[in-house]
Amino acid sequence: MRNALRQLHYLTVAAQAGSFRRAAELCDVDQSSVSRALKQLEDHLGVSLFERTRSGVRLTPAGQQFLAEVAPALEQFEAARRSARAMRRAETGLVRIGILTSLAGGCLRQLIEAYTEQHPRVRIDLRDGGRREHIAAIRVQRLDAAIITGSDPIPGCETRELWRERVHVALWAGHPLAGRPQLDWPDLKGAHFIVSRSEPGPEVHDYIVRRAADYSTYPNIEDKLALQDTLMNLVSLGQGITLVSAAWTAVNVPGLVLRPLTAPADIVPFSVVWSATNDNPACLSFLQIAQLLATSRFGSPQSETIIDTQSRDYGSARSVFCDP
Repeated sequence: MRNALRQLHYLTVAAQAGSFRRAAELCDVDQSSVSRALKQLEDHLGVSLFERTRSGVRLTPAGQQFLAEVAPALEQFEAARRSARAMRRAETGLVRIGILTSLAGGCLRQLIEAYTEQHPRVRIDLRDGGRREHIAAIRVQRLDAAIITGSDPIPGCETRELWRERVHVALWAGHPLAGRPQLDWPDLKGAHFIVSRSEPGPEVHDYIVRRAADYSTYPNIEDKLALQDTLMNLVSLGQGITLVSAAWTAVNVPGLVLRPLTAPADIVPFSVVWSATNDNPACLSFLQIAQLLATSRFGSPQSETIIDTQSRDYGSARSVFCDP
């Protein structure tokens, strides 16, 4: 294959240059290499491609016909070669990332912005879903990576903690607890929680039950057939309260306020998960940028996102990183 491509390349250059000597100079090889390769091609085809004269060479009618028919294939091959090399350098391609939190703000948005800035020609396919769904997709390489909560080892996958975010309580602005700058679980005793039946609702449901159990209470939780955006609007209408990550503080929903939970146990790690067998260059570059941001812009993985909860305008909330 390589020898045939070299012969066709010499054929194209020699036809344009009108000389084997000049073709050799342009290809940076010996003239004998060009002459020998083109003689082998002619012997293989059983036809003369060039008329050789003292002043140079020119294509025979058979050579002209052959070059006209093979030229489009050469151009297509060269385009494919450039695309393959670009993908190897992660200049182009596709990376499929699973997420389970809002992309409106926070660390996840910073990560996606940083990646698209450095790799503008790589398409990012973001897919909402739950932890179990994303991990299963990574194992069969339907996803390249996922950003999930937790940092425990996952069988068959690689895990790297990136940042930590404090859990917030989402409340109606008229709720009795909305006037407090921060909350703790004893404040939520007897509260009516609502969660979505779709992801990340089940994970939020389990979190509420687990944390409430630490205070010897069993929470009142209602499952809603609603997506997360709809659920947040239901909260803003006074239908109940729920828990969200700090990234939701960048979303401005009328009538909605978010208050942080103060306990150290309510600081949740976010990790990137991927398969060690995934050799997608776009995925590898995504992991490199995630790790770089985890140790630079995001501080250390033990950092948390702190939101200015004194402001009711969460569309303009500011994020800083500091030790918990």
